[in-house]
Amino acid sequence: MISVNNITVSFGGTTLYDDISFLINQRDRIGLAGRNGAGKSTMLRIIAGEQRPTTGEIARPNDCTIGYLAQDLVATLGKTVFDETATAFRELRDLEARVEFIGNELATRTDYESDEYMNLIHELTEANERLHLLGGESMDAQIEQTLFGLGFERKDLNRLTDEFSGGWRMRIELAKILLQKPNLLLLDEPTNHLDIESIQWLETFLKDYYGAVVLVSHDKAFLDNITTRTIEISLGKAFDYKANYSRYLELRKERRDTQMAAAKNQQKFIDKTEQLIDKYRAKANKASFAQSLIKKLDKLEIIEVDDEDNLSMRFRFPPAPRSGKVVVEAQRAKKMYGEKTIFADVDVMIERGDRIALVGRNGEGKSTFSRLIMGEATTDGLVNVGHNVNIGYFAQDDADTLDGDKTVFDTIDEIALGDVRKQVRGILGSFLFSGDTVDKKVKVLSGGERTRLALCRLMLQPYNLLLLDEPTNHLDMRSKEVLKGALMNYDGTLIVVSHDRDFLQGLTGKVLEFRSGRVKEYIGDVYDFLRDRKIDNFAALERKDNPFVNSTPKTDTPKTGSSENAARQEQKKLQEKEMRQIKTRIARLEEEIGKLEAEIKIFDEQLADPEKYQKLVNDKAAFAEYEAKRKRLDNVMNEWEAALLELEG
Repeated sequence: MISVNNITVSFGGTTLYDDISFLINQRDRIGLAGRNGAGKSTMLRIIAGEQRPTTGEIARPNDCTIGYLAQDLVATLGKTVFDETATAFRELRDLEARVEFIGNELATRTDYESDEYMNLIHELTEANERLHLLGGESMDAQIEQTLFGLGFERKDLNRLTDEFSGGWRMRIELAKILLQKPNLLLLDEPTNHLDIESIQWLETFLKDYYGAVVLVSHDKAFLDNITTRTIEISLGKAFDYKANYSRYLELRKERRDTQMAAAKNQQKFIDKTEQLIDKYRAKANKASFAQSLIKKLDKLEIIEVDDEDNLSMRFRFPPAPRSGKVVVEAQRAKKMYGEKTIFADVDVMIERGDRIALVGRNGEGKSTFSRLIMGEATTDGLVNVGHNVNIGYFAQDDADTLDGDKTVFDTIDEIALGDVRKQVRGILGSFLFSGDTVDKKVKVLSGGERTRLALCRLMLQPYNLLLLDEPTNHLDMRSKEVLKGALMNYDGTLIVVSHDRDFLQGLTGKVLEFRSGRVKEYIGDVYDFLRDRKIDNFAALERKDNPFVNSTPKTDTPKTGSSENAARQEQKKLQEKEMRQIKTRIARLEEEIGKLEAEIKIFDEQLADPEKYQKLVNDKAAFAEYEAKRKRLDNVMNEWEAALLELEG
């Protein structure tokens, strides 16, 4: 469908790409991989036609339409959410006008055999097909469905876009692009401003999308669930793998290992051949043999091993000073903005060493709760920070609030104290700022570089509570893995707001879900939370019959020194763990039941056919397999029934 032909991009004496080529086919699901600064976003801009390469070209059919979601956008203000989203159907309006015009032309013309008349019929057919694809007859329903899927509520549709934050305006732009149904979707970090629920809805939408999708994302789970092809941009070259991100990592390692083994064997052959040449070159009767060996080496095609981009962050958080046992305690906390209640009656106790994820839809109060802990906002009720608690806070907009006119070095040097000032360059080096890059102005840094710099500031003091609000936005895969590893080894208390399921997995042991003005506590990591909430898709999340209660009932709130309450809390954890295990077993049994029933159905259909019946009965092995499956189904059904009874108990 679209051909990227020999693209080279150079600027300031640096080559970003060197002669890159690949094809984008009609139903491709492609993830662009590579570290921050490798040129992924630049490639999307070039394909979208918003930037020209130094050399090379993008070949696309004339009727190919492209929808491009950039990381940074200029939003249109002054319209309601619904009206702004409806501008996506401008093409539909133009098509309707064109169909009407052609219809009038055909009704009045009489040159039925002319080329112009046949061209009009052909154009009318194509326009009607496109109209049907865009679904003009259900425009309002499509707008609502898409906006609801991306997290908007019905009451939001008539609000002005001016009232929404940049993240929500980005969702409106995404909704417009999805509704336009272009042949090719180019999405640059579409999950940065989405919560877990909306990400899952977008996954389902993109899986079923009729056109091609090329996306840049540092959400590993998102990429794995959507993409079937990965193009890695590394050191100016492109490497194409027919696999999702996780499989691509395996294939890349296998490919390089194979190359290294082949190159090693070839070098052994070259060394041995050169020894023979040196041995026989001086002997008259062997000179011709030596010459033939030399010609053989000259014709040998040297095996090249792909260069590997090994740049990645390297850091550890300083040891955490000891804090009091209770780090944060909220009692009947309530927050309102004007008439709107964000949350109410929140009772939460966070103790030393806890590792907690705050999840929920945007606007439900996760960041607000973080600001309450920091003392940056006021509340009805109490939110208290415990004894000797020193908080390291990374806010969502930390990277954007850095002084753009300062250099990377000055940004860190001005807040470094004592002996740490002597180590500033070393600390920056561990965050991939070295050489001339430390003298760059902050305003010219990429989103990922600004995020790394903001995280670097957290290194300068030993904190015993890290409060991180969306720390992985704009970070590449390797940087996220390094950050996760550093947090896994961190010995203080951790509270993290994130929508990145892969990043959260195994990092936290408790989830606080902010939803419908309440906070509910789940024991386990993010995938335990998703299983407990039975979130298989966005539709499950949209059910209105889910009860929400306070995160920690007052009767169960553990009091310092109370062994009875501690025992009750431990018993509760054990019961919840046992319930999760039973639910997992039930899900596995239901999956096996479905598989067995499908296989038995095939046998039953054959038995209903007289000709196939006789053949099947005579085939003793096949009939024995059929009977075994029926027996296995009975056993599994009994296990499933027993598990359900156990769960009820």
